[in-house]
Formats: sequence, C-alpha cells, structure tokens
Amino acid sequence: MEVAIKVPLHRSFDYCLPASVNAEDIAVGMRVRVPFGNRQLSALVVKIKNQSEFASNKIKPIIEVIDRAPILDASHIELLKFTARYYHYPLGETIFTALPKALRVGEDIDKTSINYLQLTEKGKKLPTLRAKKQQSLLSQLAKSGKSPVTEVKALGFTKATIDAIIDKELAEITIEFSSQWRNAPLTVSSKPKLNSEQAIACSSINQSNGYASFLLEGVTGSGKTEVYLQCLEEVIRKGQQALVLVPEIGLTPQTVNRFRRRFPDTPIMLWHSALTDNERLQTWRFCQKGSCAIVIGTRSAIFMPFLKLGMIIVDEEHDSSFKQQDSLRYHARDLGAYRAQQHSIPLVMGTATPALETLHRALEGRYHLLSLTQRAQTSTDNHYQLIDIKGQHLESGLSHASLAYIKRELGRQKQVMVFLNRRGFSPSLICHECGWLSNCPRCSTSATYHKSMRRLVCHHCGEQSAPPMQCPDCGSTQINPVGCGTEQLEEALSEQFPEVAISRIDRDSTRKKGSLEEELERINQGGARILIGTQMLAKGHHFADVSLVIILDVDAGLHSCDFRATEHLAQLITQVAGRAGRSGEPGTVLLQTHFPEHPLLQDLVNNGYQHFARYALSERQDTDLPPYTHLALLRAEAHDLSLVLRFLSDLVPATPVPKIQLLGPIPAPMERVAGKFRYQLHIQGEDRGALHAYIGQMVTYLSNNKLAQKVRWNLDVDPIDMM
Repeated sequence: MEVAIKVPLHRSFDYCLPASVNAEDIAVGMRVRVPFGNRQLSALVVKIKNQSEFASNKIKPIIEVIDRAPILDASHIELLKFTARYYHYPLGETIFTALPKALRVGEDIDKTSINYLQLTEKGKKLPTLRAKKQQSLLSQLAKSGKSPVTEVKALGFTKATIDAIIDKELAEITIEFSSQWRNAPLTVSSKPKLNSEQAIACSSINQSNGYASFLLEGVTGSGKTEVYLQCLEEVIRKGQQALVLVPEIGLTPQTVNRFRRRFPDTPIMLWHSALTDNERLQTWRFCQKGSCAIVIGTRSAIFMPFLKLGMIIVDEEHDSSFKQQDSLRYHARDLGAYRAQQHSIPLVMGTATPALETLHRALEGRYHLLSLTQRAQTSTDNHYQLIDIKGQHLESGLSHASLAYIKRELGRQKQVMVFLNRRGFSPSLICHECGWLSNCPRCSTSATYHKSMRRLVCHHCGEQSAPPMQCPDCGSTQINPVGCGTEQLEEALSEQFPEVAISRIDRDSTRKKGSLEEELERINQGGARILIGTQMLAKGHHFADVSLVIILDVDAGLHSCDFRATEHLAQLITQVAGRAGRSGEPGTVLLQTHFPEHPLLQDLVNNGYQHFARYALSERQDTDLPPYTHLALLRAEAHDLSLVLRFLSDLVPATPVPKIQLLGPIPAPMERVAGKFRYQLHIQGEDRGALHAYIGQMVTYLSNNKLAQKVRWNLDVDPIDMM
C-alpha cells in the first residue's frame, strides 16, 4: 500500500500489511500507524497496490490500522492531491494540514461530542434580569438559536454566566443535531421581497445545472446576503448541504445569527480557530455524516468533508484572509472553484470590490457576472470628497475641514467613523536635535510607540523595549512621536469632543476574548458616537447611524513596490466608505490626501470601483502582470546574507527558459525581519502549465540541494502579498 505521512518530503511511502491484518480490513482513506525512522507516525492510505518499485525486504509492515472505515472519500483525497500539486507542497503535509488536530494525532474519529446551549420555553420569554451579562447572553441566544458552548464563550460569556442562566432554567445544554433535517419540511422565517436585480441573480443561480461559477458584484449595502439566503433555501429544500466561507472569525457570529433567524430549525455549524480540538473533530464528523445543513467558516473550512454538498458561497471573495500566508499557501476561493467543479455544483462569490483576477475571469465569460447596483437602504450613493492636506496644519492627522464635518454630524446625533490602518500611538519616535529614530534592532523598520503601555513595539518581530528618556545618540531629552496611530487619534478626539463617547477598535483594544463583540454591540446601541479603527472595523459590519466616514493616510497605498497596492487601496476605500449611509440617507466620505489630483483617486471618487477595476485590468494587460500572466514567488531568509544570495542565485539558469521570466535575487520590500535577511526570486510565465512544470523541476532540484537545508525557504504560487 502507498501512504502519505506528515513529513516535508515530496513523495509518498510504501508499506506492507503484517500477517495479523487482512487485506479486506484496509482501504484508501483510512489511517494507519507506521514506523518511520525511530518514530511511530500516523499515515493515510492513498493507494492500494500489489507491487512496489522497492525490494520486498526493504518494505516495512504497518504497526496497526487506526480506523474501521475510511475517514476521507476518494473525491476528498483527489481535492487534497490537487492542492498539493498546484501549490507544490508535500502531499502528506497537505493532507494532515487539512485534518482536525485530533485526527492528525491518531485519535478515534467517533470519540467526542459537542455541548450546545439553547433557550428553554421560559428563557424564550426573555425575562428582565439584574445581571447585565446574563441578560446579554439571553439576547444573544434569542438571535442565534442553538449554539455550541465554545461559540458562546468566544463571544465573551464566562462559564459562571452560562451556569447562572441554566440554574434559572432559562437555558439548557443539549448534545448534538439530528440528521433528520433532510426529511423534515423546511421552516423559513419572514423574508424581504427581492428587487429586480436580486431576483435575477437568485433565478440565475438556482436554475444553473451542474457546475457554474457566479461573481455577485454588488455595491455595499445592495443585499448580497439576502441573495445568499434565498439561494440556500433551495439547496436545503433538496436535502443538500452548503459551505459559506467568510474572511474572518469576527464576522462569523453576526453572519450565523442572521442565518439561524432565517432557518430556525436547520442545523447550522461554525468552523473557525476559536473551536476546541474536540469541537473541531465533532463538527467535522457532523458535516461528514450530513448532520448539519450549513457550515459557516473561515478559509480552512474549504477542506471540510460533506455528505451531499450542494453549493459553495465565498463572501467578500476579494479579501486577502482567504489566502494562507504560511506553510501550505493555498487560496480558499480558488480551491472553492475546483471543489465546485469536482461536485458539479454552483459557486457564488460575492463582493462590492472583486479581485482583479476574479473580475477578469468574469469578463472573459468563465464566470457568470451578476450585478447589484441598487443599495437596499438609500436610493442615492454616498458623497465622496477629497480633502487636500498639502500645507495644512493637522491635529493628530485630522485636518480642520475634517474636524468641522465631525462637529456637524455629531450635532445631528449621527455617528462618525475615522479610519486609520495603523495601531499604536505613533509609528516612531524621533530626536528633535539629531534625527535619531526608534528603529527596531532586528528589522528594517521602526518600532511603534504605544503610549498606553509605555513601550516601543515592533509589529513584525514582536521586539519590545522601554522608550528612552534621552536620545541614545546625542543625549537630548527632546524625543517626540512622529506620525499618528489610532491611540493618538483617540486621545486627540477625546480632547476635541470631551462629552462624546468614543470607541476604538484595533488589535490592541480587542485582545480580550469577546471584547470585539461587546464593543460592536455598544456601537450599534448608540453608546459611542465616534468610531476609530483599523481594518477590523471596515469588514462587513453594519452601523446604521454612521453618516460620515473619514479615511486618513490615503497616500500610503499610492506609492508602493507592490503592483497590487492600488487595487488593495481602492478595495479598502470602497469597503470602509460602505459603512456610511445605511440608515436611509446618503453618507459622506472624506479622503485626506496630499495628491487629490491622482488618477486613481479621481477615478474611484467620480466613477466608482467598477470603473476603476476595469481600467486597472487594462493597465495589468499592458504591463504583462497577473491575471494576464502567472506568478510564483520563491522566498528565502537566513541570518547570513551570503547564504541567501548563493541559494537563490544557484536557481537562476545561465540561459533563458522558454515562456519563463525570472527576476532576482532581489530584496524583499522589508529586507530584514527578526534578524534574518529576506530575498526573493520572482518566477513569471505566460502559460500556467509551463510555469508549474518549471516550478516542479525547481522543487525536485531543491530537495537534493545542500544549500536548501541552510536557509529557510518557501514557495508561494499566485502570491497576493509581495512581502
């Protein structure tokens, strides 16, 4: 038999059966325990064969068979084989990356169970409680229905709070879902009437026969989620399952609440990093046995097994969170397309700002393009205004015009959002006398000053130190912050508007479990009038009272060595701007910039993202950049720069390779991180097949290269981050 083992080798291994195991007891997709060197490892059987290229006395017998039946079917193994081939990653590591941890270490697949919390009949009456946390938990369960206990804890509710409402007989613990939902009539709560564009989109998706990919290009607030829900209704009626991919765990609770309200008797499960190993295994099994109808999860949910998969939905398909940035560098959206084709089912990708690669496929006719241009809440679009800040005095990054707008909207009892994608108090400290900067000693960047912690923190390697009282170079005490972060912005706005409640949402302010959900709840209840935040605040959240959005530091994305920088900037601006104007009247969006005449900003403000994206595609075509060519990135890093350069230079052939262009070795945009020098080799090809053939030869060469053992290297196919 041929097995895959979790080792960094691009090959599988042959083992034989001991006399104590019958051939009928083994099948493809089962786990076995095998000797490997001086260790015993779990392995997955990927092929049954009678002969081997190796001599029989060289083939070791397996130690034991772990499973009584296959844990992966043939189609799932083929998905994982494709993933390993496409991303040039070892098959064994690919398979075991996709499995829950409990299965990776050889535990019994039917060993565990999940506890669910749900309201009793008494609890459904939502009695008023003195304890705010208990009252909040009752409200959450009323919105979400039956929820795993770990999901409830991830929202910030403690065991004491859960036990308290159980003791009061307001909630109860149940064990698991039943698979009888497939034979029961579907219960659907009240739903809004679709507008003409939504109706056309739903009809197109529901009438598709077999595999079809749809790009749902809808402006922010156009009702894409409603299209998802009404399409899923048809899938569930047929007794089929659906996978809904969302970019971040922060979006999952609000998404699942809406889905559970629409389908109150339909089993819906979550898949994300906050689940325990026990719950991940049981979610995997429920999904595999057909005990749940819908799985809502982050990118790794693409590897979930389904009994009868009927549809895949990728919400905010442009989001970079769908791309794994270490180990197996897969893209969940792209694997979703392969998996939909494999199962002959529809794939629906929704976004207001499609990735240029996805839009290109839609414009070529490989995907069906469905447009939603009508906002559900307002009949007119938000009003954009470019604020020229050249020569202006800024108050912690805010211009006088922006402050005047904030004062006006607060006077109208509206909420204001100020977006700055930089946490901390300031990006650096500087000596006013000699120009010394608080650079990180291990990275090619500065250490960020966090005033609340009184620390200098490198956001790349985590190095921390106390800010100096005197300049290390000249001894001056005139050390001042340079630039602005969300912490400084909060302090400045508190001084400008002392009577106004302010909420800051970034990675620093939401470290505590459940704090993000608490803050979002506070915002939606009108507790905070000024919202300050980074990218965390921009993605998919609904704030009904926000009428003004101010985006600071727009210029950071206009000048970058990454060819995708302008695309990401346009997506970010559009997504952040979409938080305004959701209460029935158009909102105002201010963009502070030193370059108001820049063609990108002018195009985006005057014509919208749809026009910008199509123009950006023409630029990509003129410059032979993806999606018109195909790209892979070989990264290498080591403490010794000469080793990195020798390693990458050794991979550059003396003569040009047909259909392949190589660029490098070149330094990464951030050349040094955590004391290691980082360089890259760009591999670009007009033909995808030729590119993969070349990369395959390179990986084979590297497996026998002694230098490859002295540097840390990785291969990124279809990279979205050039760092």
